[in-house]
Amino acid sequence: GEVCNMINKKYNEFLPSMQSAEDLVAQVDRLSSNIDLLKAGIENEVQRDLNVAVAEFTELKQQLEQDTLVLSILKKLQEFDTAIKKYNTALMEKKYVAAAQQLAKARSSLKMLQSRQGFELKILKALSTELTVQTQNMLYHLGEEWQKFAVWKLPPSKESSSLESALHSELHLGTVPSKEEEVAGPPVASVLQAFAVLGELHAKLKIFGQLLLKYILKPLISYPSLQPVTKEQSDVLILRFKSEEPKLDHASPMEVFDKIKLVFEVLHKYLLNVPLEEPEDEKDCRVTLAELLGDMIWEELSDCLIQNCLVNSIPTNSSKLEQYIEVIKSTEEFEKALKNMHFLKGDATDLLKYARNVNSHFANKKCQDVIVAARNLMTSEIHDTVKITPDSCVALPRLPVPGPGDHLKMQTASKPLHNDMVNLENETKLSQYTFSLPTCRISSSVEKLMELAYQTLLEATASTDQCCMQLFYSVRNIFQLFYDVVPTYHKENLQKLPQLAAIHHNNCMYIAHHLLTMGHQFRYRLTNILCNGAATFVDLVPGFRRLGMECFLAQMRVQKGEILERLSSARNFSNMDDEENYCAANKAIRQVLHQLRRLGKVWQDVLPVNVYCKAMGTLLNTALAEVVTRIAALEDISAEDADRLYSLCRIMVEEGPQVFTPLPEEDKNKKYQEEVPVYVQKWMTFKELMIILQANLQEIVDQWADGKGPLAAEFSAAEVRSLIRALFQNTERRAAALAKIK
Repeated sequence: GEVCNMINKKYNEFLPSMQSAEDLVAQVDRLSSNIDLLKAGIENEVQRDLNVAVAEFTELKQQLEQDTLVLSILKKLQEFDTAIKKYNTALMEKKYVAAAQQLAKARSSLKMLQSRQGFELKILKALSTELTVQTQNMLYHLGEEWQKFAVWKLPPSKESSSLESALHSELHLGTVPSKEEEVAGPPVASVLQAFAVLGELHAKLKIFGQLLLKYILKPLISYPSLQPVTKEQSDVLILRFKSEEPKLDHASPMEVFDKIKLVFEVLHKYLLNVPLEEPEDEKDCRVTLAELLGDMIWEELSDCLIQNCLVNSIPTNSSKLEQYIEVIKSTEEFEKALKNMHFLKGDATDLLKYARNVNSHFANKKCQDVIVAARNLMTSEIHDTVKITPDSCVALPRLPVPGPGDHLKMQTASKPLHNDMVNLENETKLSQYTFSLPTCRISSSVEKLMELAYQTLLEATASTDQCCMQLFYSVRNIFQLFYDVVPTYHKENLQKLPQLAAIHHNNCMYIAHHLLTMGHQFRYRLTNILCNGAATFVDLVPGFRRLGMECFLAQMRVQKGEILERLSSARNFSNMDDEENYCAANKAIRQVLHQLRRLGKVWQDVLPVNVYCKAMGTLLNTALAEVVTRIAALEDISAEDADRLYSLCRIMVEEGPQVFTPLPEEDKNKKYQEEVPVYVQKWMTFKELMIILQANLQEIVDQWADGKGPLAAEFSAAEVRSLIRALFQNTERRAAALAKIK
């Protein structure tokens, strides 16, 4: 009963809660179906409306962008149009800078329009054309104005670079401000600034700069007689030239600088002192026109000044170097003046560097002058000669007296440098003739060359170290040049003309002679600078001796060849009883003697006597030896042949010595003619041959004297036997004589 009650109670409590749960489920079901309805509604209607709205929004946005673009384009077109209108107004009023700035604005508007992608307007082409036309129009107006400011009056001729045409060239500057314009600022400024804004200034100035160089600046540098003249005439300034007699061939740099400064001052005052930006953008460093023009022409102008003005002003001897300071100063002042006028910016241009570097230029110029002078001497005629004797000396200026700073031992170097006594270190006195040259003739050009060498060395001893070295080496170069130039330059004449070959031989010996002692005289000064006493020329001596010898020996070979050639027409000296043969032989001998006489004459007083005698002796010897060889080779000599051969030989012996005439004074030549046997090796051989031609068998045997007689000294046994067989019939007496020759 208890249990039952409890269950009832629980059940009663349960029923309501179940009821409420069922209610709840029903509610949820209702809600769920409502949601489904709503969802269906949203999916079907709201979503569609939303899509439409977004599409509309995007479309509106694109429309807005399009409108903004069109608006900005219209704005730019309007800007362009306004700019062109303002430009036209400004141009009419000759406000050139404003006009140019408006064109620049129009150009930038057009650039913006062209940069818009996907925006192709036919109008752009038209605008571009319009802008080009207006720009050209403006440039034309500016050009017209510019031509009024700078008018060139040039000579009609094509020849632009003569003094004549320079005198007819004028530059008219129409920029002299009249009173009322002074306030408004000179119109030239606005024209040039307008050119700058349009980017055309460079081209205009370049043309102006080129004309300025060609017709004004360069003529002023090239023609010392030109003077620039300016004159104001109503509102025009005229710049032209007048001619004055110049004091020197080359104007001094000071004068040239002054003239050029004047031209720049005029240009600066009347034309170029114009800032390139409008004053409202106050920049610290405004570029002026002068600077632009300076940039364009300075390099060419300074080159021209260096080449045609400074180069000529470099002194040629060291004593004038001191005064060169003036030139350096005036170069500095010239540059300073140009800087003040803004033609130049920056420091120490090439022009100034060149002037300051005078020592090195001095040395270079000096060396170049020396080499040019030397080359001229080497290519001048060899046959203008001077006579030198053992006591000739090279003429020299006195050495400068050493100043307090030069503790150089320059003792004695100012004495004339004699060919004879050279005082070697004062200790050992050499014989007067150790270093002497024999009397002979040399080219006067070579004597001058030697003087040039000595003077250059003297100059070297008085110069700065660097210059001293350069000059010393240029003297060495003179001799190396001689060695290379002379033999080639005079080659043909040295081969063809025996006299020139002789003079050249002497020239080389003379140079070699001086080279032996040349460095020695200047050793005190040169050795300090040239390491370990390299101030010497001795190494060049053998080369010069060889050069002289080779040339002369080549000439000797030519002469020998001619002698043998002439003797070859003597028909071997055989069958002299035939009249025709005898005539041919006689003619050959006469021709050889004639050749030798002629040589004896052209070498007379030219070659040193000992060389002369050796040379003539050698050639006469060639002739005699050839005759001996031919006659000794004959197999049959009749009595008449022998007589005729003897008379031919007698001509040689009598007239041969007479070709020795080393000296112009006839009476002094006797001595050398008597000494012929000394110089002619085959002389005695020839005399012995003549004896044989006249002798009988016994006399020949006596002359042989068992191989101890004079005949044996000149001929071999075989030669003598051969001659006996040719001269004598085959008899017992001949056989007996032959037996004794062995």
